[in-house]
Amino acid sequence: MSGLQLVDIHKRFGSVAAVDNISLSVDEGTFVCLLGPSGCGKTTLLRMIAGLEDPTSGNILLQGRRLNDTPAHLRNLGMVFQSLALFPHLSVGENIAYPLRIRGKSKAACGERVRELLDMVQLPGVADRTITQLSGGQRQRIAIARALAVSPQLFLLDEPLSALDAKLREAMQVELRQLQQRLGITTIVVTHDQREAMTMSDQIVVMSNGKVEQMGAPIEAYRRPATPFVADFLGQANLIKVAAGEGGARFSGGTIPGLDVAGGEGALVSIRPEDIAVLPSETGPVKASVVFVREMGAIVEIYLDAGGERIVAHAAPKTHGDFKVGSTVSLSMPAEACVVFDGAGA
Repeated sequence: MSGLQLVDIHKRFGSVAAVDNISLSVDEGTFVCLLGPSGCGKTTLLRMIAGLEDPTSGNILLQGRRLNDTPAHLRNLGMVFQSLALFPHLSVGENIAYPLRIRGKSKAACGERVRELLDMVQLPGVADRTITQLSGGQRQRIAIARALAVSPQLFLLDEPLSALDAKLREAMQVELRQLQQRLGITTIVVTHDQREAMTMSDQIVVMSNGKVEQMGAPIEAYRRPATPFVADFLGQANLIKVAAGEGGARFSGGTIPGLDVAGGEGALVSIRPEDIAVLPSETGPVKASVVFVREMGAIVEIYLDAGGERIVAHAAPKTHGDFKVGSTVSLSMPAEACVVFDGAGA
């Protein structure tokens, strides 16, 4: 069942189209990440869903109910801002209870709900602490608890983990996803972090210049990107200009065997670094020289020059061999691992 529908949403600021004709349908209980670079329109889209911005045109529907003219505080949404927006002069419990108090809930009902939410976010017994006594991760949990206090139909988060250090951010990604799965609440998160989107979401919406480039399951968008932008932005990709050649796709470094590029000249091929094997032999269909090797613990990044085309390959530390800078190697680039964009897509 569709929980949220966006129908032909436009948002203009003067002559600038921040959001340009976006239509999306989000099923109930789904975790969706709006993913894209700064300025692509993802936060503006989230703010329109929340009622903090009005669309220039189009309709926003929640469970079939049109929200355009409904004030933000009547939309039954929970939102966590990038800044968290916790009240420093209130205790932890008072922060969580705030949306309940302004709705006229009794002190006893507020106290019971605060205890329930603190247990949910794994911070029991901190209701009387001040916000300044909490760590960054604890403040994040309190902001989430406050947003969930009124049992919203829709949970919105605007880059909620961006201020945390890398290790804590990854731990919070897992916690947030597990919490969403337990509650079954429809959730939309804005992020520019590809790893975060891949970790947490059922669906990702990749945006660029106010438009949706691709919406789908994270692994599908990663393995089968719809556009060169998605291939390049979602993870790491080698984008290689190719042309049809005898036995495969031809480029300056050689031939990718068995790859059909019927579009002829000007096609673009995307292949992920982990799909390229670097071989010590110099007799393969693609020859390259090693220009840089970066040991990264779990993987080894090998930077290569294939006839002037820069290519990056990933290998496991125990199997990649001892490739020296300046050595000549062959590359195995399986046709089935490639995605071809025609000249128009390039």
